[in-house]
Amino acid sequence: MALEKLKIFVEERPDKFSTNGFAVLFNPTELKLDKNANWSKVPTAGRDTARSTFSYGDAYTLTVDLFFDTYETGEDVRDYTNEVVRLVTLDGGLRRPPRCRLSWGENPFDDRMWALQSLNQRFTLFLDNGLPVRATLGCSFQEWRSSKLEAQTVKRSSPDVAKTRVVKIGDTLSAIAAEEYNDPGLWRAIAELNGINNPRRVPPGLVLAIPPLKPGRRR
Repeated sequence: MALEKLKIFVEERPDKFSTNGFAVLFNPTELKLDKNANWSKVPTAGRDTARSTFSYGDAYTLTVDLFFDTYETGEDVRDYTNEVVRLVTLDGGLRRPPRCRLSWGENPFDDRMWALQSLNQRFTLFLDNGLPVRATLGCSFQEWRSSKLEAQTVKRSSPDVAKTRVVKIGDTLSAIAAEEYNDPGLWRAIAELNGINNPRRVPPGLVLAIPPLKPGRRR
């Protein structure tokens, strides 16, 4: 079986990517994927620990070092590294740096779109005339999703998804329940989760946890 190379497919027009892509000279020895889930703490009377409710998830971050070496051919290694540099350089047609897709043999990285968030270039070998022939590029890619794809992936408006909101001046629990559940009578679910005894006295600026709406929940 032939050795598969990691390929990067660069965006040429909005959401249209090159079909051939370019291959790195040497496959990486390690890929690092990071993703964070952010939880908001809601102080609740009578509890030893604050309640926590999910707020939002961060995009995936992919960190990888790409190695380039052209010593044997005597080529300028930048002829290859500049393909990556392009991903952090303003594109006149797009009016921003191009996004990309990654693929490595049978690993399409879940067909995610990526934006190169940071790039560190280290040139470590030179010919006598100063031409660089060896480099390592430290790359940090961040996952990118369109609003349409995000809406398909996560239904934020669904009443059965936990969320938080900040109380504004004039807000009441019944009014908040009407906005969140289309039923002002469901304010008790919010009051119970947040330890509120008087639903008419909700201080502005308070971060409320809005619980998932359980099927068949009644007033």
